[in-house]
Amino acid sequence: MWQELLKQVQQGNIKALARSISLVENEYPGYEILLQSLPATTAKIIGITGPPGAGKSTLVDSLIGLLVNSGKKIAVLCVDPSSPFNHGALLGDRIRMNDWYVHPNVFIRSLATRGSMGGLHPKIIEITDLLKAFQFDHILIETVGVGQSEVEIVGLADVTAVVVVPEAGDEVQTMKAGLMEIADVFVVNKADRPDADLFVKNLRLMLAPSFSKHYNEVPIVKTVALQKEGINELLDIILNLLQKAHLNDKTFWLLAEKAFYLIEQKRMKDINKGQLKKEIEDCFKKGSFNLYKFISDK
Repeated sequence: MWQELLKQVQQGNIKALARSISLVENEYPGYEILLQSLPATTAKIIGITGPPGAGKSTLVDSLIGLLVNSGKKIAVLCVDPSSPFNHGALLGDRIRMNDWYVHPNVFIRSLATRGSMGGLHPKIIEITDLLKAFQFDHILIETVGVGQSEVEIVGLADVTAVVVVPEAGDEVQTMKAGLMEIADVFVVNKADRPDADLFVKNLRLMLAPSFSKHYNEVPIVKTVALQKEGINELLDIILNLLQKAHLNDKTFWLLAEKAFYLIEQKRMKDINKGQLKKEIEDCFKKGSFNLYKFISDK
């Protein structure tokens, strides 16, 4: 079953790809066989991240348009917020991309974070590798925008674009230790708003002084995604950065991060939140609940 499914995926069967993702996402028995059979690929990942309201979905929509018009086949993973109670996704942002859902050269999949603190989906690595097997020209991942903890995207993407807006001055200050450090390119979206030039100037000043030389080299692009302004320049920068991407020490650190994450997931597999909740309720009823003792007994 699994070898046949993988063969269909590699032959460009979009239904087989969608089915494979569902089987992996839901941990269908034996799904590891499919993953272990995946061939090595050199497909590159473009990560689009940033705080909520920065216009990431509109930006991705514009990038899809440019790539499709140049004859490219595109996959897009949109990681949405999910309810902490039923883990369902809130898919409102996907309305901005509805023109592409039936396009033959575009595959869009929405995923819920399912409680993941880093803004990604717990099976994002595996799903991304499945997309690589399909041999798309470009794979875009738009993350949920949960703030500083969203740095997980750097362990997945070959190029990471951090999207901010002009009025995010105070917010950018708080992002220094997180989003600020993972950007390969900064996108100042909604740049038709007042003080956009001043914000770009302050962003450059913030990056330059006491940080490493890398920050002086990070490009900053002004865009107005709704009007498609600045998108061509942004895409040129991203494609140029992808061409420069090559095997180095960072590559192997990122693979180590992926391996660590997958090992962690595997070892935590027997931990069930629903069961934990029930056990905690029972302890509370006995009047003897202490969180740290509860954990130490596990």
